[in-house]
Amino acid sequence: MRNDKVRWRALLVLLASLALVIGVAACGDDDDGSDDGGGGGGSTEQIQSNPDNGKVAITVGSKNFTEQLVLGEIYAQALEAAGYKVEKKLDLGSELIAKKALETGEISGYPEYVSTALTSFFGVEPGQVPSNPQQGAAQARAEFEKEGLTSFAPTPFASANAVGTLKETADKLGLTKVSDLKGKSQQLTLYGSPECRQRVDCLVGLEGPYGLTFKEFKPVDIGLRYSVLDKGQADLSILFTTDAQLAAEADKYVILEDDKQVFPAGNVVFVTDRATVKKAGPDYQKTIELVQSGLTEAVMQELDARVDIDKETSEKVAGDYLSEEGYIGG
Repeated sequence: MRNDKVRWRALLVLLASLALVIGVAACGDDDDGSDDGGGGGGSTEQIQSNPDNGKVAITVGSKNFTEQLVLGEIYAQALEAAGYKVEKKLDLGSELIAKKALETGEISGYPEYVSTALTSFFGVEPGQVPSNPQQGAAQARAEFEKEGLTSFAPTPFASANAVGTLKETADKLGLTKVSDLKGKSQQLTLYGSPECRQRVDCLVGLEGPYGLTFKEFKPVDIGLRYSVLDKGQADLSILFTTDAQLAAEADKYVILEDDKQVFPAGNVVFVTDRATVKKAGPDYQKTIELVQSGLTEAVMQELDARVDIDKETSEKVAGDYLSEEGYIGG
């Protein structure tokens, strides 16, 4: 049964990525996406090994939770396929530790969330972080450039807070987007992290721009955000858009669309330094943006689920993704 489930999930990943490729090909242009903050080329072009890249050593870092480990492995394995000498340091801690490792040369680059970069590194108030991923990525890149660093195009997926509920609740109340809660939220209980009361991507944004009031708001530990829905304690719960549960139990949970684009951009950008970009040549940025072009929210949920639920290693999950998508030879 588990093998059948994994194979079915792999099929879903392929279908989701195929849909993305077709969509991007239909509306894309000749630009490579590196200047406008786009999500990459949107193709399943296979990575070609360049012998010249073998002269360049790159150390890929990441923070130390599932999604970051998977992303770090994807980038590292892709760069290795392009011919670079790659080392990995995928056990870094917070964003401050990761950025320090980059600044001191311990690593060459790592994946960072646009909203985290702007608020943690550059003092942008959460409410001022753009919800548009291209705008957010451009703003982050401009700030990084002032420090001798730079960042590439954002991923298609955003790992961000979202309002979630049980599918049966959504169907019963006719909920597909956050605005649908207008006139209904007064009868509903919302659960979120303790800091939710002060966050624009939580209660502040829901009560302000959306104009919602709730029957009750209750703080909950992040690890219980799904169990309060399961037990009927919460009608709504603040989830993360790339949670593994959203892929593993897609028929049970749904997230409501942030139709007013209130929540800040949680897309990922690969942060590196200008010296490495110059030394590594054009294959560096091209490879990173190529392999992330298939990372939609549905695909990222699936990859996280393979690690958190199916207990595969992040190294294997990343390798399977690159092979299934056709970026590397199987």
